[in-house]
Amino acid sequence: MTAPRPAAGLPDGTDEPDGSGALHRLPPPRPAYDAHTWKEIGHLLLNLPVAVFGFVYALTVLVTGGALTLTAIGLPLLALSLLGARQLGKLERARARKLLGVRVAEPSPLPIARGGGATQRLWMALKDPVGWRTLLYDAIRLPWGILTFCTVLVSLFVLWPVLPYLARAMANLDRAMVRGLLSPSDELERRIAELESDRGVVVDTAAADLRRIERDLHDGAQARLVNLAMGLGLAKEKLLEDPDTAAAMVEEAHGEVKLALQELRDLARGIHPAVLTDRGLDAALSSVASRCTVPVKVTVDLPARPAEAIEGIAYFTVSELLQNVSKHSGARAAAVDVWRTADRLILQVRDDGRGGARLDGGSGMRGLADRLGAVDGLFVVDSPAGGPTVVTAELPWRDRTP
Repeated sequence: MTAPRPAAGLPDGTDEPDGSGALHRLPPPRPAYDAHTWKEIGHLLLNLPVAVFGFVYALTVLVTGGALTLTAIGLPLLALSLLGARQLGKLERARARKLLGVRVAEPSPLPIARGGGATQRLWMALKDPVGWRTLLYDAIRLPWGILTFCTVLVSLFVLWPVLPYLARAMANLDRAMVRGLLSPSDELERRIAELESDRGVVVDTAAADLRRIERDLHDGAQARLVNLAMGLGLAKEKLLEDPDTAAAMVEEAHGEVKLALQELRDLARGIHPAVLTDRGLDAALSSVASRCTVPVKVTVDLPARPAEAIEGIAYFTVSELLQNVSKHSGARAAAVDVWRTADRLILQVRDDGRGGARLDGGSGMRGLADRLGAVDGLFVVDSPAGGPTVVTAELPWRDRTP
């Protein structure tokens, strides 16, 4: 879990919650005109130009987006506008942090970069609560910006003795608006958005796996069995008139049967190997390691077997990483370590090859990262040029149901 942010008081002399909800004891009352007061005055004077720009942006987004919603460019344009609103919110948080001393954490990035199609990414951007709250902030700020600008401007020449107190009161309202509308979404909201994105990744991955199985069956075992049926039919026709030729054809068909059975076994192993079901990760990963083109040392230190789904993801992750070692690394040796730490299952695959592996390198790393992310896992690649390569995967530990 993320460590709590350090307490940061506000220069307004009261106890205020920060973005995390914690109460902070703030500094004692300060002199009437000090650096904090002048920063607050500067912030209040800037409210008008900033509010005018934000109001025009929000009005343009809402009117244009609403008018073009039924066209092909309407929703993409609205999604881009919400991403732009996020940036305006970032600038406002920076201004409040610099001039008002408000410590508000930055919102989490949209969980749309980890995979999924264009439609899914568009939908996640359109539902972004941070962007919509920033638009609301910009839409309601214009009257407040006019009021604070005029009040401070008049007070500079007429109400000089009370200006520090007016500035402090108005700045406190500004702080409340920044915390209320520009603070990060709560943890539940963020996790819901991530899980919705991950669900799309899982669906896409499952569909790709089904297409792969269908293609392998059609191009492999199915085609071989069709040829086998034709060969046996011809052998049947020649059985009486040419027994020797028929016997040779049956012998050839017998060889085809063996090859078809082997292809089916390989396909079944790619879906879920029997050794994994019967004997667990240690035996299954040792079996995978024995097929690698370089020597692999496997160490599995687990107190018990994890849930079937987690065990399967761990197996296929290591299997694909070892295939990369065989095909791309040029390594002389590799190692696989699996262990449990608290409520996490850790996998680590190392090799002494040439290095240079990347998530966008086209060797399936991106797909592995997406698959682990879909179950709240992590995937880290450390592969400098010249090696060695260390890939660490982390999965949530779930106990196996009896």
